[in-house]
Amino acid sequence: MYLIKKLAVICLVASGFAVISPAQEIYRLDLETSILLARQKSIRMQILQQNLKSAAFNLKAAESQNKTHVRLDMTLPQYTETIKQWEDSSGISFYPVRQNQLNSYLTISQPLPTDGSLYIRTGAQNFVDYYANDRNAQLTSSIGLRQPIEAFFGFNNIWMSKQQALLGYELTMKQLKREELNLVYDISQDFFTLLSTQERMNIARLSLEKQQEAFNIAQSKYKAGLIREVEALQMEVDQNEASNNYDMAKVENAAQVRTFKENLGISLRDSISVNNDLSYLVVPVDVEKAVELALKSRPELRESEIQIELQEMAIKRQRAQGLPGGSIMLNYNFIGVGKDYRTVPIDATFDQTWQNLTSRPGSLGVGLTASIPIIDWGENRARVQSARSMLKQNQLQMESNKISIERDIRTTVDRLHSSLRRLQLLEKGLVVAEKSFDISRQRYANGEIDSQSMALERERLNNAYNTRLDAYISYKLLLSDIMRKTFFDFEKGKAME
Repeated sequence: MYLIKKLAVICLVASGFAVISPAQEIYRLDLETSILLARQKSIRMQILQQNLKSAAFNLKAAESQNKTHVRLDMTLPQYTETIKQWEDSSGISFYPVRQNQLNSYLTISQPLPTDGSLYIRTGAQNFVDYYANDRNAQLTSSIGLRQPIEAFFGFNNIWMSKQQALLGYELTMKQLKREELNLVYDISQDFFTLLSTQERMNIARLSLEKQQEAFNIAQSKYKAGLIREVEALQMEVDQNEASNNYDMAKVENAAQVRTFKENLGISLRDSISVNNDLSYLVVPVDVEKAVELALKSRPELRESEIQIELQEMAIKRQRAQGLPGGSIMLNYNFIGVGKDYRTVPIDATFDQTWQNLTSRPGSLGVGLTASIPIIDWGENRARVQSARSMLKQNQLQMESNKISIERDIRTTVDRLHSSLRRLQLLEKGLVVAEKSFDISRQRYANGEIDSQSMALERERLNNAYNTRLDAYISYKLLLSDIMRKTFFDFEKGKAME
């Protein structure tokens, strides 16, 4: 395992992207640090967090609509100049109008659980007629009740709005959590892709060093007349090819570094160093437990349940439109009016108006309105049936999701176990390839094999390194994939918060 250990300790500075200027930030990253940094800085997570804030504000607005509301309406002022028409038995005549209006009304409204509202309204208004040179004032105060009839047997807008806001907030939370785990997987994939390009670059460097050593041996043997010129030339060609492979690996690694920085949300001018530890733990994953965790935690299933609840509300809303509706209105008013010349002080006019309000008995208003659908040619019934079909579709989709999730988890766990066995097998093969290469290198130095056999051994060793690296990355990504699909970290033995 000498060469594996050598790969693990090669410093990142030699890879070509660790040159640091004073203005740059330095990030020393392992997988967990990369994920934390992406959660903090990535634009993708910032967008999701803004969606969550929007849902939270919608929920707050829905809860606030049940509280007492106070509103002040004012006209300060409204001046009007126009011509109005008057028609009587003598004919049609026109007269000019010049008026100025001031008013102010304060309304206190308390929504009721029955979808109605109780209100108190009080205010004053002042009209000045410049042509008649008079002032008209009015003081009003009233208490009333408005109550829709259909709320008792059909649809309660206040309750339904709050429930929809609660479900919408929960849905956004689930979507955020799902996207967080998707981000964890994507960053894991980017991290291991970067680790892969970095290690392939190091493998290419080691291959170049080995080829350089073989080239030097070939040159010495050629000068001593032990090998033919064509064999020495072939060694030079192989050495140039190894150098070119190393250059290409450096370019690919640098490109992946820039991609990784972009996905983390950091500046391309900043420097990063990646922990290149290729060790791993054998993580036992029980497939039945994984399926149980997935069916319990997967946000897609809760999203389907929420969609079903929302669709049931939509059915109730649509069905209520085909039922008799109407409203009950009850109010009790106190009104005072006054009229005076415009030259009289305004406070005197309102004193007169107040005296009129206190001396005038209050007035009661009661009203009942009804709207009864008689013929709609089956329109509302068809809309209700359409909504019910959508509900059935959502229910079937949820059942389909359960089956798909279980199938996917079982397949992923099987792939994980297969990947682990392959990784362990390739590690044994790598040990054999390293020993075989050391023997072949000695045999070539002794003249027992030619340069072609040496090149084959070197290629076999490079393939062993690369296939072991691919198996390692596949195993780590499958663990991350299972974590995002079950909301459970089997490596640490704890649920994802």
